[in-house]
Amino acid sequence: MVRNILCLLSFLFICDAALAQQKDTTSPIDILEKITSHFFNKTEKKFYALNQKLARQNRKYLKRLQRQEIRLLNKLSERDSSFLKNGTIASVNEHYESILQTINSPEEMLQNTELLQYNSYIDTLGTSLSFLKQYQGLAEKIKQPAASLNNLKSSFNETEKVKAFIEERKQQMKALLPSTNVLPSGLKKDFEKINKTAWYYKAQVEEYKNILKDPQKIEATTIKMLNKLPAFQSFMQQNSQLASLFALPQNYGTTASLSGLQTRSSVQQMIQTRIAAGGSGAMQQVQQNLSQAHAEINKLKDNLNKLGESGGDPDMPDFRPNSQKIKSFLKRLEYGFDVDFGKNNSLMPGTAMIGANLGYKLSDKFVTGVGLGYNLGLGSIQHISLSHQGVNLISFLDWKPFGSGKSGFLNSLWISGGYEMNHNAGFKKIRQLQKYNVWQRNALLGISKKYSINKKMKGEMKLLYDFLHRDHVPVSRAVVWRVGYSL
Repeated sequence: MVRNILCLLSFLFICDAALAQQKDTTSPIDILEKITSHFFNKTEKKFYALNQKLARQNRKYLKRLQRQEIRLLNKLSERDSSFLKNGTIASVNEHYESILQTINSPEEMLQNTELLQYNSYIDTLGTSLSFLKQYQGLAEKIKQPAASLNNLKSSFNETEKVKAFIEERKQQMKALLPSTNVLPSGLKKDFEKINKTAWYYKAQVEEYKNILKDPQKIEATTIKMLNKLPAFQSFMQQNSQLASLFALPQNYGTTASLSGLQTRSSVQQMIQTRIAAGGSGAMQQVQQNLSQAHAEINKLKDNLNKLGESGGDPDMPDFRPNSQKIKSFLKRLEYGFDVDFGKNNSLMPGTAMIGANLGYKLSDKFVTGVGLGYNLGLGSIQHISLSHQGVNLISFLDWKPFGSGKSGFLNSLWISGGYEMNHNAGFKKIRQLQKYNVWQRNALLGISKKYSINKKMKGEMKLLYDFLHRDHVPVSRAVVWRVGYSL
C-alpha cells in the first residue's frame, strides 16, 4: 500500500516537473507562429481604407468651405463695392488650391512618422509591428501594413494643418463682417454655414479616430499574445511614442526607479519653510491668493457652460449639431423587426404579422425606412392551424419630439407613423400579388417607446391608430399594438 502511494507521488512529481519545464522553455517563436498573415492583411486594409476616407473628407470640406467663403465675399461686395479690393476672391482661391495641392501631393514619407497628437491604438500597433520586424520571416509581411500605418499617421498630421487653416479662414471672414451686433440675415446665414462646416470637419476627424479605439478581434488577440512576452513588454517601454514623450527610465516599474524622487512629506516641509520665511502674514496671503485663483477658475467654468449649454461647439453656442452627419452610410442604418397579433373574427382567422424593416437615420431625431412583413395564420384556440395569409409592404417615419434634456421617460418617446399595403390572402404564385385592388391599405399614426435591452439591441413598443380601418372589408381594428427590436 505504502509502495503504491510512493509510486503515485513520484509519477505526479515527474509530470509536474515536465509541465514546468515545458512552460519555462516556451520561446517567442511558439507565440509568433500563431500570428497568421490574416492579421497583417486585415491591418493593412484597415489603414488603407481609413487613409482614403481622410483624404476624401479633407478635399470635401475644403471645397465646401471655399464655396461658402466665395459666396459670403460676393454678398459683401454687393453691399459695398469698395469693400473688397480687386483680386480678393482670386487670392482666396489661391489659398485653397495651395493647401489642396499639398494634401493631394504630400511630401515623401519619412521612415517613421510621429503623430502630432498622441493615439494609444496607433502607438501600440505601430510599436508591435516594429517589434515583429526583428524576427526572420516576418519582416517581409510587415512592410505593407507598416507603410500603410505610416501613411495614416501622416494623414492625421495633415488634418491638424487643415484644422488650423479652416480656423484661420473663419477668423478672417469674421474680421471682414460689419462691426455691428446685429448682422443682416443673409450675411449671418452664410457665416453660420462656415461655422458649421468647420465644426463638422473637426467632428468627422474625431469620428475616424474613434474607429481606431475599437480594434478588430484579430488585432486584440495578437496584442494579447504579444503581451505574454517579456521581450515585447521591454520593447514597448523603450520604443513606444508614450515612452519617448515621458522619457521612461530603463528600470521603470521597479523600486530602483523611485530613488531620488521627492516624497509628499518633504514637499510639504519645503512649502512650510518657505511660508515661515515670509513672516506672520505669509500664510494669510497664500490663502487669499488661492481663493482668488479658485474664483477665477469658477468664472471660466461658468463661461464655458454658458457657451456650450446647447450641446454644440463653444464657438457656435446656438448651433445644434447632427451627429449622424459624420457617420458612414452603413452606421446610419438601423435593422429591426416587429410582431403584431390580430384577433379572430367570423371571416378571418387569428394572424401574426412578422415584419423586418430597414431604417435610415436622417438625424438624431428622425428615422425613416421600409420593411417587409409576412402574415401567418394561427387559427383559433379550438383549432390551431398554421397557414399563409399574405404579405405586407411597410414604410415608416419616427420623430423624436423631446430632447435629451427631458426626463428619462419623455426622452424615450417617439411619434411614429407609416403607410402599409397588405395582401391578406393566401397565394401560391408571385403573379397573384400583381392585382392592385386586392391590397389593403393602412395609414398609421401614434406613439412608440424605445428602450435599451443591452449594448447592441434596443426594444420598441408601438401604439398606433389606423385611419383607414373603416375602409377594410371586414372592418378591422382601429388601434394597433406592436412590439419590436432593433440593432
